[in-house]
Amino acid sequence: MNTVNKSNLDVSNITSPQENIGGSFRWTVVALLFFATTINYLDRQIIGLLKPALADEFHWTETDYSRIVMAFSAAYAIGLLFFGRIIDYLGTKIGYAVSVTAWSIAAMLHAAAASTFGFGVMRALLGLGEAGNFPAAIKTVAEWFPKKERALATGVFNSGANVGAVVAPILVPLILGWYGWQMAFIITGAIGFIWLIFWWVYFEIPTRQKRLSSAEFDYIHSDKEESISSEKSIAWGKLFQVRQTWAFVFGKFLTDPIWWFFLFWLPDYFALIFDLDLKKPSLPLVIVYTATTIGSIGGGYLSGYLIQKGWSDFKARKTAMLIFAFCVLPIISIQFAQNIWQAVALISLAAAAHQAWSANIFTTASDMFPKSAVSSVVGIGGMAGSIGGILFPILVGYLLDYYKSIGNIGIGYNILFTICGFAYLLAWLVMHWFAPKLARVKIE
Repeated sequence: MNTVNKSNLDVSNITSPQENIGGSFRWTVVALLFFATTINYLDRQIIGLLKPALADEFHWTETDYSRIVMAFSAAYAIGLLFFGRIIDYLGTKIGYAVSVTAWSIAAMLHAAAASTFGFGVMRALLGLGEAGNFPAAIKTVAEWFPKKERALATGVFNSGANVGAVVAPILVPLILGWYGWQMAFIITGAIGFIWLIFWWVYFEIPTRQKRLSSAEFDYIHSDKEESISSEKSIAWGKLFQVRQTWAFVFGKFLTDPIWWFFLFWLPDYFALIFDLDLKKPSLPLVIVYTATTIGSIGGGYLSGYLIQKGWSDFKARKTAMLIFAFCVLPIISIQFAQNIWQAVALISLAAAAHQAWSANIFTTASDMFPKSAVSSVVGIGGMAGSIGGILFPILVGYLLDYYKSIGNIGIGYNILFTICGFAYLLAWLVMHWFAPKLARVKIE
């Protein structure tokens, strides 16, 4: 076991992980974040997969189900705002454990729900608990990685969301068929407690982690402006007084709703426009989710590669995000797709670009803010993204209902995909206006 001596920190000769590290414990930490995010999305998506069985048993209307979904979304938005601050206060080890414990209990309690209202309450509790995942994970990455590797680490753990989206349709129907819907909630919810054992045994912040070599510790803290001795807390109210916070807020507000649109409406789009049978395994959706995994990891790698080539942090991050914004743009041509595979190609590119964008926008929070404030900022931005995710479906529903009533729902989808295509360029411009160089926040 190695004990780190903080007083001997020397970053002058540190260049790359390959040159100075005898181990790579920080990637073990990323593996923990990856599995937590996978479980997060598994617990989140299960109700959609169980919807037919639950609707039959509890006589749900579409309005009933939409209200249950809204209960989760609203609670998730509120939870993001407050959980970010809680994690900054408690620290990542305890804060993350509290979040996973809360959402795992809420997930299992769905089995006890006996009414539509009961499911709404449980979904709200689940949303509050799950809101801690991304603030805790982003703060953990900031604690364990220098700037040049943070986007890649974020992309790797964020790909767990896509894995969760693939695992859920395989696992949940099997449990439903063997044991019933109650056990589906109990079993998937209990997985979080297995993760907690590994988290509590293996995780600690670098200054307390005895499994960490001195060389890797020095590499983690190789960003000179982020000396571990200079960390101090920033009052929550002051975060709203700096432009960098608003850059992150509007970046999330304008782009997060596009991802939710892809998640919740793509199956319907493929079914209505290209007659995809959703009762069978859907290869088009598998391809889309596979592309998002590639985008998440590849997008994180690109900005880190540019930094290692000598680019400044802000130039590498901004350039990568601009490239990804342009990669979404071709989706506006989906109206000319002649078959489902052309549409799949355009949507896969856009969805992959979103996840690449996501890996980098999350990292801008740790670029601009000290580690003691990262979770709070991520929580504030996440809440803004969730609000956008609540508002955008209002427009989606209005457009699709209107064009469906006149017998041409395809036009409604074409308008929505056009909005998707330009959203990231608009977000990039707004972020650039608020924070042209992603400058480090200095609050007295």
